Amino acid sequence: MYGGTVRCQTSAMNLRPITLIGIVISMVTGIGLGITGYRTWLDAPPASGHARAIDEVLRHVRANYVTDVNERDLVVGALRGMLDGLDDHSAFLDERDYRDLQADTSGEFGGIGIELGLEDDYFTVIAPMYGTPAERAGLAAGDRITAIDGEGLKGWKLVDVVDRLRGEPGSELRLEIRRGEATRIVTLERAVIELASVEARLLEPGFGYVRIAQFQVGTAAAFERALDDLAAESGEAGLAGLVLDLRDNPGGVLQSSVEVADALLDRGMIVYTEGRQPSSRHTYRASAGDALAAAPVVVLVNRGSASAAEIVAGALQDHGRAVVMGSRSYGKGSVQSVMPVSAHRAIKLTTAYYFTPSGRSIDHAGIEPDVVVDRAEESAEDYDARLLGDALEVLRQRSASRLHARL
Repeated sequence: MYGGTVRCQTSAMNLRPITLIGIVISMVTGIGLGITGYRTWLDAPPASGHARAIDEVLRHVRANYVTDVNERDLVVGALRGMLDGLDDHSAFLDERDYRDLQADTSGEFGGIGIELGLEDDYFTVIAPMYGTPAERAGLAAGDRITAIDGEGLKGWKLVDVVDRLRGEPGSELRLEIRRGEATRIVTLERAVIELASVEARLLEPGFGYVRIAQFQVGTAAAFERALDDLAAESGEAGLAGLVLDLRDNPGGVLQSSVEVADALLDRGMIVYTEGRQPSSRHTYRASAGDALAAAPVVVLVNRGSASAAEIVAGALQDHGRAVVMGSRSYGKGSVQSVMPVSAHRAIKLTTAYYFTPSGRSIDHAGIEPDVVVDRAEESAEDYDARLLGDALEVLRQRSASRLHARL
């Protein structure tokens, strides 16, 4: 949530964006003390001294705490504490957290397709998404949602409204919409809402720009389609260079970042991971074929570029395939595995660290740009224009040098 606004199609911010790192979805049925659902160990004989201690604490709380307590809340709190104490990125995911994570990594969810904000204490439509139930129902920017299924929203939090608007595709909900002084009831049927993680445009003929906001399951395929579209738009000569913008990209699905790097590399290692368990040790290599036929690339990074974004930047930098520009990246060099512990809950556990092809660990260090372009005393728009201008000039020079080398 930024400035009181959250996209209804994105995480409700129970997960900090920076923790959505190279996620390896691992369908594991249980860990540690035998966690299944909330707790088999509440009823079964304790398996260890640690489990006995937890059971003893629970017994004392149940018997002696000043008021009645919800045992489920106690267990969830214990699980959160267990995971939170490991590192900044391991966590227990309740039903909402788990659902948000799945939507972020898959790039789709069941919903109505609006960007929603809190303005003047009203839940306000910022914009409907094209081709979604919200747009078809005539919702417009500025509409205020005052009730959902007959229940008023006074006192609700934005994340709770977002959660209520989401649901199974095909299910219905009724919204009370206030537009100006008029109020009407709108019935909508939820649908699958797809999140676009890739946007592209030509900076000038022959030179393309692609921004990847987050690495989702379908990001690599969308990236390659964007390159094809830009090449077609550039005409017979195709693309002479590319700016790949990974600024403020918090990471995402590890495999997708590997596939994006692979599209721009013809050979060699992309990244390798190392952890305590043999199953966490992997080496990822590029397959033959460069989608840009070795045309120059500039990668833009900043403090908000993390994890999977750093994998791409680090691989292209180590192979000399791209010039990295901007400011030093975040420095998120660990891999989390998501392990379901029930149908609707999971843990997110750090299981490995990743290293660039040259053996660099980015954890707490980040990617240092080849060309540092820090923001001076200027607006965000002016800085963006200056950075893109510098990147475009690098592409022009390298493209010209490449052309001369062929003559």
